[in-house]
Amino acid sequence: MAALGWLTPRRRPATARSVLAGEAAAEAARKSALSAGTEVLPAPSEENEPMFPVAGDDRAAAFFDLDNTVMQGAAIFHFGRGLYKRKFFQRRELTRFAWQQAWFRLAGVEDPEHMQDARDSALSIVKGHRVSELMSIGEEIYDEYMADRIWPGTRALAQAHLDAGQKVWLVTAAPVETATIIARRLGLTGALGTVAESVDGVYTGRLVGEPLHGPAKAEAVRALASAEGLDLARCAAYSDSHNDIPMLSLVGHPYAINPDTKLRKHARALDWRLRDYRTGRKAAKVGIPAAAGVGALAGGTAAAMALHRRRR
Repeated sequence: MAALGWLTPRRRPATARSVLAGEAAAEAARKSALSAGTEVLPAPSEENEPMFPVAGDDRAAAFFDLDNTVMQGAAIFHFGRGLYKRKFFQRRELTRFAWQQAWFRLAGVEDPEHMQDARDSALSIVKGHRVSELMSIGEEIYDEYMADRIWPGTRALAQAHLDAGQKVWLVTAAPVETATIIARRLGLTGALGTVAESVDGVYTGRLVGEPLHGPAKAEAVRALASAEGLDLARCAAYSDSHNDIPMLSLVGHPYAINPDTKLRKHARALDWRLRDYRTGRKAAKVGIPAAAGVGALAGGTAAAMALHRRRR
């Protein structure tokens, strides 16, 4: 139990940069929120569960993590593949993206050093480019690499909230522009994501605050709920990662979706609801989610797996 203590909001308070990142994400999400019609999918149901979400409850909303919760793999990696295809950077940088993803999925932790490297790589790639250019390219990349990776089960959960008249937001460390495209394509309300600074529509290569990760996600949800007049006790949140326990702990209806080992253990201890849309042995190996998005670069993945075996 002690090992999980640092994950709670009380034991790991948000820093000033987390609060800034959360507030910036909430402001960006509200500005870009779109309400587009979408295909109605059947909502999953389980016996002996109360009816949820509650139709007509306009003080409730749903917050969905993106990577491996709504979509198989990491949005930033798929986006990187698309930029590489368009010659935004060299092959060695794509290999580094693959290695960072393989390390995270196989080790099961988000190492600060790797996260810093990934953040700096992404910022250096977009620096000097126009926001409108990256948004336009992002639409193409969604069709090429992301559309077929949406989990139907999680998509149905989001649709159930929409059908109940509630707003549904993505909450992700991915760039807010990428997250907004995905939210719009899925017919969701909008997205909370990492905000990269821009001046006169051009990226500066700096962030506003820090990546929307861990406590910063919780701060973004808190800020958005305050601005929207939501009652967090009536809201729901969905994630696959123990890093999102601060966000999940904010709401009255937390769900563990395709959970990693630590989140599964935490969710069972607190009697949170679980959903697992993976199949076969890969579902059992919760530290290595199915279709994690790095298979396209076998070399980087194989190297990570070899390291993982040596550590066992």
